[in-house]
Amino acid sequence: MKTGLVTSDTYQNHNTGDGHPEKIDRVTAIIDNFKKIDNKELIWKKPAKFDQSFLINTHSSEYIGLVSKSFPENGLAFLDGDTVVSPGSKEATKDAVGSIITAIDSVQQKEFKNAFCAVRPPGHHAEKDKAMGFCIYNNVAVGANYLIEKYKYNKIAIIDFDVHHGNGTQDIFYDNEKVLYISTHQYPYYPGSGSEQEKGKYNNIFNIPLEAGTTAEEYLNAYEHVLKKLKEFKPEFLLFSAGFDAHIDDPLAQLRLGSEDFYTITKRTLELSKSFCNGNVVSILEGGYDLKALQDSSKRHVDALIEFDC
Repeated sequence: MKTGLVTSDTYQNHNTGDGHPEKIDRVTAIIDNFKKIDNKELIWKKPAKFDQSFLINTHSSEYIGLVSKSFPENGLAFLDGDTVVSPGSKEATKDAVGSIITAIDSVQQKEFKNAFCAVRPPGHHAEKDKAMGFCIYNNVAVGANYLIEKYKYNKIAIIDFDVHHGNGTQDIFYDNEKVLYISTHQYPYYPGSGSEQEKGKYNNIFNIPLEAGTTAEEYLNAYEHVLKKLKEFKPEFLLFSAGFDAHIDDPLAQLRLGSEDFYTITKRTLELSKSFCNGNVVSILEGGYDLKALQDSSKRHVDALIEFDC
């Protein structure tokens, strides 16, 4: 079976303004690269429309209402100091959420074995009631709740290797025993959360804080703890919050991974997960702000998804 690449052109209409690091070029760099490579093992797919009720399991109806009213008729509006919306953000935001739902449905229906969603805006900083850090809706959290509600899964794991802690995902699942949230991230750093003491109500939150300057070797050693936790939990479905800003060339952080390390992380995780989740894996883009590093790292991440034989 092949790997799905779920994306939509609407990301181009999510304008964050001049000089903003979370810019249109991020997804364009990824998509253009995959078009150029033209790997026949990839199935390209656009996100389908989804029932808005699937947002309500993740965000409060008040917050959803606030977001829907926030898109300006022209110019830019701010949901917080970092999180900008424009008129075109409305469709981009819907398609970012729709991408993970479409990817999950397609994996469930055996249309493809696993999938990567190349979308923006990212999602893992968005809390139940709050936009933060470039994120409006928490795409990966919507995906996890969708798996629980529609497909009746009881054990979902989210692995977040973005360099920033996914405070929003942690917030949403802090007291949910069906979801294991694992994050490797630079600490102390934005957004300030993610200490080892934050464990969740059911010991279902596992944070691995890393110092600025952490090398690839140190990171991969630490990642063994991620795999150990995953093995203990034995999820039925695995979601990646795939941020590539732990790359040594990324301007927004100070970890020292190379593009090849994202292949290694993904491959190790998939090999381990084979025994308990039948290769049920969907990944969605989070951060990554150096375009070349983002392009190379996302390719190597997807290479591991393509090569995986479940």
